[in-house]
Amino acid sequence: MQVTFESPSKSTEIPECSSVVALLFEGNTYTPAVKNLDTMMQGGIERAIKSSDFSGKKGQVLSLIAPAHMSVNRVVLLGLGEIDNCSAQIVTESGASLAVELLKMPCTTATFLLEGITVPTLKNHEIGAHLAAGVLLRSYRFNKYKTNQKPEDHRRIDSLKVILDLPEKADECFSKLSHQIAGVFWARNLMVEPPNILTPSAFVHELMSLKDLGVKIEVLEEAEMKKLGMNTLLAVGQGSENPSYLVVMHWNGGNPEEAPLAVVGKGVTFDTGGISIKPAAKMDEMKMDMGGAAVVAGLMRSLAGRKAKANVIGVVGLVENMPDGKAIRPGDVVTSLSGKTVEILNTDAEGRLVLADALWYTQDRFHPQLMIDLATLTSAVVIALGTKYAAAMGTDQKAIDQLKQTGECVGEHVWQMPLDDRYDKDIDSTVADVKNTGANGAGSITAAHFLKRFTNDIPWIHMDIAGVAWSTETHPLSGKNPSGFGVRLLDQFVAKYYEKSI
Repeated sequence: MQVTFESPSKSTEIPECSSVVALLFEGNTYTPAVKNLDTMMQGGIERAIKSSDFSGKKGQVLSLIAPAHMSVNRVVLLGLGEIDNCSAQIVTESGASLAVELLKMPCTTATFLLEGITVPTLKNHEIGAHLAAGVLLRSYRFNKYKTNQKPEDHRRIDSLKVILDLPEKADECFSKLSHQIAGVFWARNLMVEPPNILTPSAFVHELMSLKDLGVKIEVLEEAEMKKLGMNTLLAVGQGSENPSYLVVMHWNGGNPEEAPLAVVGKGVTFDTGGISIKPAAKMDEMKMDMGGAAVVAGLMRSLAGRKAKANVIGVVGLVENMPDGKAIRPGDVVTSLSGKTVEILNTDAEGRLVLADALWYTQDRFHPQLMIDLATLTSAVVIALGTKYAAAMGTDQKAIDQLKQTGECVGEHVWQMPLDDRYDKDIDSTVADVKNTGANGAGSITAAHFLKRFTNDIPWIHMDIAGVAWSTETHPLSGKNPSGFGVRLLDQFVAKYYEKSI
């Protein structure tokens, strides 16, 4: 989709396009564009509003067939809710609602008329940038493997023109958002790719594309990981014909003397559960068990694309968990990179084994200011929080609070769950230092306690994104299935708390 921002012309003529879009706030307070359009339609907008339930609420859309004398096919009204409560996220989600409606019709071009619109918390150019971002985010499609596509599969918005007061500032604002969205789309693509296509090796190949944006890439193969002692990560993949990897991504945009932020992702490209095999129902969805690694990849793409002034290390452990004669068994004991021994009680509790070595490697080598790990780690978190919140647990309360506040701003919500020593004893093993599952419920919390034992007291946050990374429910900005949850959240988190002028 091509997005352009232009100044209003002196003429009152509407540019030729498929649809022209004007905004209303709740209470039907007419904006200048709506007044002009209503005049051109001889009061048609006012009549349409009076005969419908459209009131300007957030995300409401009213689509009207344009009269023959106009150069457009449709006139579309978009509600933004109460003017005093309007925020960047509300504008973005409203833009996403608009995209849903535009994609129902053969609409290839659209023009937004935003001249003169401001709200207490946003400037005119910010409204335009976030509105365009919402349309773009919700227009995502993945039809790569469809050979017999339906007409609606081909529908798209080729170009979006936004007419507003300060197009240069809008373009600058949207440019940063567009890099975020590129990261989100990449994360979504990675998650939806079939597991026979996106093997660990293929994932490594995908990550190599970040070099073009200035990201330094290191790849640790099995021989090197074995030499280092990454036996918990290697144990997960030893039943697969596909080799395992650890990939380190460096974005050095900040002060060279400053310690980095580290973001670590679980990358199980397919999870059968191993010997503790999963039920057949919905096992196909386990191609998304690399969701944490996909978010890390998307974040690094976003940061590099917008040349973020921060030092960020991205680390992903890429494995495939398969049942085989060589696979790990319940009851096995393996020695981690940290030297701690781990009793494997359930081979389907594999993500924490990957992260154990990845976290220890990251803290030991890079000594980061903060480590954040992301993982589709437990089904227990879905029972606790459903698909509305990601869970966060950790040792840095200030950073957790900052992450939660950022989540509220971008609509990627985070709920803090307890990290309490009373849960820690549940993962003590009678034959090793630690066991990979607890026995008394609270599965998301005991999993976090397992990870905590491999952080070596470095400030750390664990995010369990199992409920928000992939969903059969419809979400405002992503629809169904892969969401890319975490890319926008962490990009904004870096921008607000870790970027500094150099």
